[in-house]
Amino acid sequence: MKSLEGQTAIVTGAGRGIGKEIARELAVCGANVVINYMTSAEAAHALVNELSEYGGKHLAIKADVSRDTDGTQLVRSAYEAYGKIDILVNNAGITRDKTLKNMNFEQWEEVIRVNLNSVYTCTHAVLPLMLENKSGRIVNISSFVAMAGNIGQANYAATKAGIIGFTKSVALEVARHGITVNAVCPGFTETDMLWEVPDKVRERILERIPMGRFGTSQEIAKCVRFIVSEAPYMTAQAISINGGVYI
Repeated sequence: MKSLEGQTAIVTGAGRGIGKEIARELAVCGANVVINYMTSAEAAHALVNELSEYGGKHLAIKADVSRDTDGTQLVRSAYEAYGKIDILVNNAGITRDKTLKNMNFEQWEEVIRVNLNSVYTCTHAVLPLMLENKSGRIVNISSFVAMAGNIGQANYAATKAGIIGFTKSVALEVARHGITVNAVCPGFTETDMLWEVPDKVRERILERIPMGRFGTSQEIAKCVRFIVSEAPYMTAQAISINGGVYI
């Protein structure tokens, strides 16, 4: 099904994990995908080659989207290549887990800068183009931790909660212009980030999940695809995909 044929999507932090699967899902559905990365150059360019099998025109662009100049340049480069931007998925994110008493300001500030500032820089850059076209889909990747909290993740939880507030506010500002803005809030998902967690901790996490398993990046990607292709009346929402974890 080529429901996104001819559309252009930017996915930040798309070199691996959830971002990679989102890029793949959008490409399978016909979109031209701009794969943003910062450190995963080899993986990003390999993904471009893979996505070419589905047709379309795909690019890998290195940019530190936590910086306003880089976020603006990413959007400008994508626009120069395709002439329009239909979809923006703000996925870039990091963790620097420490309990608050052991967390230094650098660990706090770095997570705020990458996870939250990047959502501002890319959205701020792409909005004029979407407003001109009176159309657009923006999806921000938050987390169930935004609502539930998590020990050792005060910095991460603050950014993901901020993303939900940002999503709802911007959605109200642009709704009358045909632009939707939504957030997706994954639960614990099988990514490199999760596998860095000690085995005993993962076992305790599983006990909290009614479905008895972790989510997959593909499941998150399919939700994003649904929002951008089949949900024109959905906006200002935070969609939880967490296996039934009670928050």
